[in-house]
Amino acid sequence: MTTRTSPLPKYETPLVKRDFQNVRTTAYTHTEADHRQFTNHNALGGQLHAATGAIRRAEYTPRAVPVSADEQSDYRRASYTPAAIEPFSMEPRRTTKLVKTKRGTKRVVVVAKPQIGSAAADWSRWPAGTVFRLLSTGQVYKIDDYGWALAGRNTIDLYMPTRSAMNAWGARAEGIQILRWGNSNESLRLLQAHQGYRHIRRMVLELEGQDAAAASLE
Repeated sequence: MTTRTSPLPKYETPLVKRDFQNVRTTAYTHTEADHRQFTNHNALGGQLHAATGAIRRAEYTPRAVPVSADEQSDYRRASYTPAAIEPFSMEPRRTTKLVKTKRGTKRVVVVAKPQIGSAAADWSRWPAGTVFRLLSTGQVYKIDDYGWALAGRNTIDLYMPTRSAMNAWGARAEGIQILRWGNSNESLRLLQAHQGYRHIRRMVLELEGQDAAAASLE
């Protein structure tokens, strides 16, 4: 959740609202300079969480990308090989491990539930509360944050616990599956009181159906 006084990013036409989408993903962490004032809290007032439970990492091949005025050239781009959707579950996973005791060893059942990660996006495109899955890793994220650089953009920013994890992710084109859409009316209600910030005003305009006004806002 960041705020700035410089011009808003270039407006992009919203993606078609469907349960499977291909989106640009970036990463952020709470120790970045423009997020430090908010510590590790999201726009909803809760705590930021890093996603756990990756099934596998995506295979990628770096490719050259033309540099344009609205692109951040320090991001690493990647194209992904096609892969079948793997089964997943957010149900607790039960595993057993051997534990040494004074009387020998015994089997212990360990129950672990994958953590849903925090993600930031334009709430007019992915309303607050939207839950989605990265098809490349099986990790699940929830939209609970927003940011200046995301207003009017088809980009989702994934929260990472460290700068090294953030840098390792870079910028990637990712396939996502929407598991639950958030509520647009509730997102509008939450944002309306903060329209003094232009990036929030842009989201409000789009939520109100005023796409042309949102696009022209600088």
